[in-house]
Amino acid sequence: MQRQQPGTHIKLTNVSIVRIKKGGKRFEIACYKNKVNEFRSGVEKDLSEVLQIEQIFTNVPKGQVAKKDDWVKAFKNEDMGAVIEEILRKGELQVNNLERGAQLASLSREIATLVTEMTVDPTTGRKHTVGLVEKAMAEMGYSVRGDKTAKAQALDLIRQLGADSILPVQRVRMRVRITMPAKDGKRVKEKVVALVDEVEEEDLGAEWEIIVRVDPGAFRAINELVAEESKGKGRVESMGSVST
Repeated sequence: MQRQQPGTHIKLTNVSIVRIKKGGKRFEIACYKNKVNEFRSGVEKDLSEVLQIEQIFTNVPKGQVAKKDDWVKAFKNEDMGAVIEEILRKGELQVNNLERGAQLASLSREIATLVTEMTVDPTTGRKHTVGLVEKAMAEMGYSVRGDKTAKAQALDLIRQLGADSILPVQRVRMRVRITMPAKDGKRVKEKVVALVDEVEEEDLGAEWEIIVRVDPGAFRAINELVAEESKGKGRVESMGSVST
């Protein structure tokens, strides 16, 4: 791919920008839309398919090319390709207002869906609809953040819904029975308990048996831990869901 000389102005259109601040200066690269995430996830491996031009800028929209001395000093690397790849992997992907709005709308829907999966109406024991959760979010003025995961925000929303009484919700937990040889149970008890929310019953005889309440998302980790630590002799059984 042909490289442009520093000091020139390059006009680009329909561009996605990845930006990073390093060494007190801002550096940007110009990419094709939708290709940045594909590269970061490993779907796209060819940089030439990601970059509109193999060049480092200080300001892509204005076509201002960064001075080589500046990016060499900041990244401590004279290889432009290596510096561009670092910016691509570590930099912040800039999006326009329309794209940001669409992303936040999708994230908001994902948050509402997670809330319905993790909670029930305490008066009926049934799950709320996604639409009802979205309505409650609007009424309480819940602000979706693009820099936090959907799960983190769903948990935050559940706490706020409970505090504001806008929509009654109660967390759903799985009741799980864990059994394994006593010697293994003594050794791994702390690791298992660290993954659960509440211990209901525990019995230590020839076998170690414990009944716990856990977040459904932790079930797989518990299963894998028990299987590994007991070398397949332990068992993890779901006893159904309960609200807490």
